[in-house]
Amino acid sequence: MSGQRILVVDDDQKAVEMVRIYLEREGYQVVPAYDGPSALELARTVEPDLVVLDLMLPGFSGLDICQTLRRESEVPIIMLTARSAEDDKQLGLDLGADDYVAKPFSPRELVARIGSVLRRPEQEAGKEHGERSFGPLRVSFPDRKVCVDGQPVALTPSEFRLVSVLVREPGRAFTHQALVDKALGPDVEGLEGNVDIHIENLRRKLGPRAGSLIKSVYRVGYKFEVS
Repeated sequence: MSGQRILVVDDDQKAVEMVRIYLEREGYQVVPAYDGPSALELARTVEPDLVVLDLMLPGFSGLDICQTLRRESEVPIIMLTARSAEDDKQLGLDLGADDYVAKPFSPRELVARIGSVLRRPEQEAGKEHGERSFGPLRVSFPDRKVCVDGQPVALTPSEFRLVSVLVREPGRAFTHQALVDKALGPDVEGLEGNVDIHIENLRRKLGPRAGSLIKSVYRVGYKFEVS
């Protein structure tokens, strides 16, 4: 039994109760919230191990909460989005969400996604000593920082895990599934599409010179390559 604390935020109280039942069966502690202000307050006071965050909330939106939390902590966040809201999914990942689940969803699927995110190698990057430098790019593993031309670049936890995996083995072509397993969390299907979104965001944030070091490999995935 895990005992890990999950903050579940949704204005649909029946949905929250259903999720609570499934999570408590797996040994999680559940903290419910039904609007934006209370969700933010609870996230700051109870220090959950993970936040399940609906997009549409009274007070302010899930995207606003996600952006605020990401400035303050690295707590894993799973967004709940409408099935057709592709732009919201990408924006949620861009703002720092670790994953998303489309509504309507299976409670079992959500529990599986929560378990997968919590099993991610969150501290793996920090276990390596020192740093790696490639041209304009410098990745410091112990303090989990990335700089381009000496200037710090703000990355989400998922983006940092991805760039850490890539720079550890320059020239190696990683499949989408390998990047999911090493950086985004194994054991759950459907995360391969998240890799493309995170890589797109990484390239944009790193800028043309450093971002271009992340190469697409046709019918495989991605690699980090320095000429």
